[in-house]
Amino acid sequence: MSASISVARLRLQSVTQRSSKQAIRSFTSTTPFARQGSGEVRAPVNDPTTRVTPPNVSKTNETPVDSYGLRDAPLQEMATDAEKKRQMQAPNRQGVWSRSQMPRELAMSGPRFEQTIIDAQPRPYAAIELIHKQPVRWVDGHYVACDGGGGPLGHPKIFINVNQPKINWCTYCGLPYAQKHHRKYLESLPKEQLAFPLYPTGDPDEVAMPKTKTQMGEIQGEFPALKGELDANSIPQDGTSDNKEDRAYANR
Repeated sequence: MSASISVARLRLQSVTQRSSKQAIRSFTSTTPFARQGSGEVRAPVNDPTTRVTPPNVSKTNETPVDSYGLRDAPLQEMATDAEKKRQMQAPNRQGVWSRSQMPRELAMSGPRFEQTIIDAQPRPYAAIELIHKQPVRWVDGHYVACDGGGGPLGHPKIFINVNQPKINWCTYCGLPYAQKHHRKYLESLPKEQLAFPLYPTGDPDEVAMPKTKTQMGEIQGEFPALKGELDANSIPQDGTSDNKEDRAYANR
């Protein structure tokens, strides 16, 4: 009888210890915890409290405001349009994929996002957009060598096949080349199918490339540079050329 009582007491003690451990675990898992060093209090997954999503755009932007000479029309942005543009600028992932991140509705809030009109922000051209404003360089042969103009700002020389009736661009610098034999066919295509303009358009962003000895191709409407001009452009201003004649010409 005494042996059965002792066994029952041991079982009762083990059961109470297990129940107390489970209670501690459930309490710690349902309590919000703070991340050390970040000042961020993260709510657990099973938090039943509904969170209010703060607005990312402000209704005050719908009131027209004078642009003070920046543009003719006043500064105005509708809240629905602003929300669409904000979602378009958001990354592909909708949720949080790192423990150090805040949800998007909490991170993209405040005056920086609410009272910013996207259309009025400066948008400089990217390098790829400026390259696509360069006119086509016409060549006579079946291939063309491109090194980006040579020098420290150039790139390794590659050979581009221009036999196909299309615009072929350099995979390093992006300069477009095409064969003169295919000019009429390329002119018959609509401009929407051409990635580069066939001729200079006079766009102020169409930066003229410096003419060097190694730069191949001919731009329609521009005369090819003379040998003397290329030699003069290839002489450094400090007179550090390897050729004695070039150094004498620069130092005179």
